[in-house]
Amino acid sequence: MVVIAVRCLIAGLLLTGGVALAHAPGALDVPADPGAVGAAGAAAGWDLPWSFEPWVVTCLLASAALYAIGLRRLWGRAGPGRGVSASHAGAFTGGWFALAVALVSPVDPLGARLFSAHMLQHELLMVVAAPLMVVGKPLAVWVWALPPPWRRGIGAFFHRPAWRLPWLMLTSPLGAWTVHALALWLWHVPALFDAAIANQALHTLQHFSFLFTALLFWWSALGQAERAAQGTAMLYLFTTMVHSSALGALLTLSPFVWYPTYLQSAPALGIPALQDQQLGGLVMWIPAGSAYFVTGLVLAMRWIGLSRGGAAYGGIPAGAPHSASHSPRP
Repeated sequence: MVVIAVRCLIAGLLLTGGVALAHAPGALDVPADPGAVGAAGAAAGWDLPWSFEPWVVTCLLASAALYAIGLRRLWGRAGPGRGVSASHAGAFTGGWFALAVALVSPVDPLGARLFSAHMLQHELLMVVAAPLMVVGKPLAVWVWALPPPWRRGIGAFFHRPAWRLPWLMLTSPLGAWTVHALALWLWHVPALFDAAIANQALHTLQHFSFLFTALLFWWSALGQAERAAQGTAMLYLFTTMVHSSALGALLTLSPFVWYPTYLQSAPALGIPALQDQQLGGLVMWIPAGSAYFVTGLVLAMRWIGLSRGGAAYGGIPAGAPHSASHSPRP
């Protein structure tokens, strides 16, 4: 059930952002005769290429290849659907495609010209790709793609206290909530946001921090097996919905443009910068906030099921983040 709920968020997010971007130019108060040159320039501005940055494409292809190899080996040893189910594999596939849309499709270059497109890209990373990939159990599957000596070495390394203790702190509900909230709010400070647009290295760091902290957050939220831990996860989902929606509302209702970067690029596409910002705020406010709300409802159903002594609801087995322990020994 969790798998189905998370997948349904893709349609809502893309629909909200896509409809907003598609209808914004026609709904704006623009001059009746902007001139043939201006119209031609605006039309040319929408002709955006795909972004095939080598390191992004390499990471995407490597992650998909390792998952396919690991899944084949795991199912070859344990049987199809054992350890990692077909629905989990489908969730990983959906998350992988969401990453590709966010980082390779024209959404990426458009994000440098429209704030609303940039927000759509960020929400694809944080509330579509991240939870779907967590549901897909990639770490457990990737381990199966490695040679046996490497698996043992990696297992020994990650069980060292020097690594394990910081990892447990980061993936605890409070730790994951904190780093994700800090990443979200700090990168939306106007000076930092504009600097990331102007500097490719900072822009890469921004996207990495959004994705990484979102993975930590969803990992801690979706993998809680104990009833008390699930109650805590619901609390952090609710508070994340509140503070991220508050940021979206501030952007939507602001009477001035926060980010000077878009003062010229958005109007060049026929969209006033303030209305572009309002569209971006709505993307963060409504569909992204709904992601946390819907997931919290699903966890609440699991929590009620555990309190009645029944099986947990949803498509994620108890202890999903520690799924390697539920799979056959490599």
